[in-house]
Amino acid sequence: MLCPAPAYASEGSEDHYAGSQIAKHEGAGEMLMTSPELSAGHVEGIDVSSHQGAVDWGHWWRSGKRFAYIKATEGTNYKNPNFTQQYNGSYNAGMTRGSYHFALPNRSDGATQARFFVANGGGWSRDGRTLPGTLDIEYNPYGGDTCYGLSHAAMVNWIKSFSDTYHALTKRWPVIYTSTQWWDRCTGRTGDFSSTNPLWLARYAAAVGPMPFKWPVHTIWQYTSSPIDQNVFNGGPDRLAALATG
Repeated sequence: MLCPAPAYASEGSEDHYAGSQIAKHEGAGEMLMTSPELSAGHVEGIDVSSHQGAVDWGHWWRSGKRFAYIKATEGTNYKNPNFTQQYNGSYNAGMTRGSYHFALPNRSDGATQARFFVANGGGWSRDGRTLPGTLDIEYNPYGGDTCYGLSHAAMVNWIKSFSDTYHALTKRWPVIYTSTQWWDRCTGRTGDFSSTNPLWLARYAAAVGPMPFKWPVHTIWQYTSSPIDQNVFNGGPDRLAALATG
């Protein structure tokens, strides 16, 4: 059964899914007039959070999805109550899977949130089918300043703290999930993560569009949230396996 696109989480719930605020600020683009421009060698995937509840992973496997990202945590208080079913279920269905953390940079420092993430589902194992964890950093879901009240330099330092701590704990650099508009606005086109952190770009359109500052290419593209968040990996199964293996 198809999982419906979730409604936006209410303020204070600390349960926001990847792209919820990007869709809110930049447009959902859910009903694409044309099919997205996908490279010849690509792998299709999805991402989920508690909004999908118990996911029918067999359905999505039969639909051609071969990888999945599952929300694990947000800030330093929220843990996805459906994480175990979603994380293990995707793996058992045959998918390569990973987890993501929704950042709240005004609540605590990056290192603290990275440690919380790793302790609650964000770790990594060299089994060939576990992707490095992802830092989901996007518009402030609680209103107020889009960039969480941080200057460009402070935002770059927050992201670096999260990334460095995650790397110290797992020996992998986290994927960074964001949109070009948010990233360039809130980092001021400063700070270069392109040599360490794979880019998971959110843009709900028929083409992936321009990259954020310094990234030459994307690794994953989230191109629609209908009828579920759908992604495409920019490479074939062998490159996806290489990302999982490290």
